[in-house]
Amino acid sequence: MTSRGQFITFEGTEGVGKSTQLANAADTLERLGIDYIVTREPGGTPMAEAIRELLLAPREEPVNDMTELLLMFAARAQHLHTRILPELKAGRWVLCDRFTDATFAYQGGGRGVPAERIAQLESLVQGDFRPDQIILLDAPVETGMTRARHRGELDRFEQEAVAFFERIRQTYLKRAAADPGRYHLVDAAQPLETVSRDVVRLIQGLARTA
Repeated sequence: MTSRGQFITFEGTEGVGKSTQLANAADTLERLGIDYIVTREPGGTPMAEAIRELLLAPREEPVNDMTELLLMFAARAQHLHTRILPELKAGRWVLCDRFTDATFAYQGGGRGVPAERIAQLESLVQGDFRPDQIILLDAPVETGMTRARHRGELDRFEQEAVAFFERIRQTYLKRAAADPGRYHLVDAAQPLETVSRDVVRLIQGLARTA
């Protein structure tokens, strides 16, 4: 019988280097001979990617917080049940750029949606399914936003005020402190080579204990 793959998520505020470290983690699994896929949220399937476009596009129309929250979970339901769970069942590891922790951080901490409301949707969409491990890339907000601005045009979330991202960062850190067995905090303000080395060591350690 094929053993279930590991579900590893990468979290953090804007500009902390999630894309770079996802690629780094993928390269590490490749070297270890572990089968994997890389995906993202919102997105990961054609339908979920269409919802992502709705969520990220700057627009004049105000977006209601509940609309944003429900769209996030609509994309997640499609992604989880049509891609993530089948890949894990087939024995592949799934490396995912954000998951529900991002919803607690962005829509909860950032927008002020009550955590209990998010938890209700989490239970409805996911049941008891949660990431096996969460790699939280953390850096001061100003550091991350400076990097994000250098990437080019900012999306609807990236255009928010610094205070929005400060609340997000603090929510991430509180969640990590509350569950140290699953969260792995990486100082993303370090030089890229150091961050990459830390992530390689993390992935190697997870592979040994999987």
